[in-house]
Amino acid sequence: MARSMKRKALFTCPFNGDCRITKDNRRHCQACRLKRCVDIGMMKEFILTDEEVQRKREMVLKRKEEEALKDSLRPRLSEEQQRIIAILLDAHHKTYDPTYADFSQFRPPIHGEDHEESRPSSSSSPETPSFSGDSSSSDHYSASPDLMGPPSFSSLDLSRDDSDDSSMTLGLSQLSMLPHLADLVSYSIQKVIGFAKMIPGFRDLTSEDQIVLLKSSAIEVIMLRSNQSFTMDNMSWACGSEDYTYRINDVTKAGHNLELIEPLLKFQVGLKKLNLHEEEHVLLMAICIVSPDRPGVQDAALIEAIQDRLSNTLQTYIRCRHPPPGSHLLYAKMIQKLADLRSLNEQHSKQYRCLSLQPENSMQLTPLLLEVFGNEIS
Repeated sequence: MARSMKRKALFTCPFNGDCRITKDNRRHCQACRLKRCVDIGMMKEFILTDEEVQRKREMVLKRKEEEALKDSLRPRLSEEQQRIIAILLDAHHKTYDPTYADFSQFRPPIHGEDHEESRPSSSSSPETPSFSGDSSSSDHYSASPDLMGPPSFSSLDLSRDDSDDSSMTLGLSQLSMLPHLADLVSYSIQKVIGFAKMIPGFRDLTSEDQIVLLKSSAIEVIMLRSNQSFTMDNMSWACGSEDYTYRINDVTKAGHNLELIEPLLKFQVGLKKLNLHEEEHVLLMAICIVSPDRPGVQDAALIEAIQDRLSNTLQTYIRCRHPPPGSHLLYAKMIQKLADLRSLNEQHSKQYRCLSLQPENSMQLTPLLLEVFGNEIS
């Protein structure tokens, strides 16, 4: 109709020139239809010619073809990468309990100085899994007091190496949170072992390399895991009830000082602000564990191949599934977090050595902790 007007076509109404035009009968009378179009505002100068209409159709078609090409070039997760993510998510769900129900099995937390120190009576229970043995039972945790370990990486506060400063030599009476947090870390190590064993390719490594990777990365992965319970509102780790909410002073009551606590809090806040998807979180933990540059590894090439597969999966996931602006430089920021963890690991080791030099404190550490972090008492 519009192009008829452009071509100055003449139409004659076969009736009285006042046909009622509707959607159903608009084709019955071209003359009355054209008249109605003009009456409601159609202007001749805005009507496209046949050539202009054709050019417009070609532009629309070209735009669709360009979008189809762009879509075909957009990275997609391969079936193998989707399988890796699914396995890691399942591994995390099996080894991380968001209800923290097992925490009641630990020696009780003593947050206040005036609380009476108490410990549950020792009961016979399976030994804590060893790195050198089969840890297939890592999902079970023993709360027997003599199997407990040092405070959680995030809650430990070990004394400084400066032996001249007597204020840094803390006795057990001052480390009221040491028994409880020792149990928490020992429990967390068992869960890290369980998670690592489900990483695709991890079981292909020799048992020696598996042990090296687990021992060197355990505290780093625990720090990563703890970010799930970390809250920036009051800078604490909320693990259920108030009894299992851990603040900075709880960390100091486990033997750690600000040289570890301050960078740890900075790390936790920075990681929280990345707003990682759960898929990104589990991939980051797996990459942290499977690191070919850990001292003592034998088959670095195989470890690197496994890590490369995980890293490529993470990068592809970010490009495909993490919308901007959060995805901007996200992979680089995540890798920087791994570098931060190395520094935290080094500081934790330093403070742990200082803590374990005191026999009364070392006695609170579980066999698993002593095996993973070392025993400085000969």
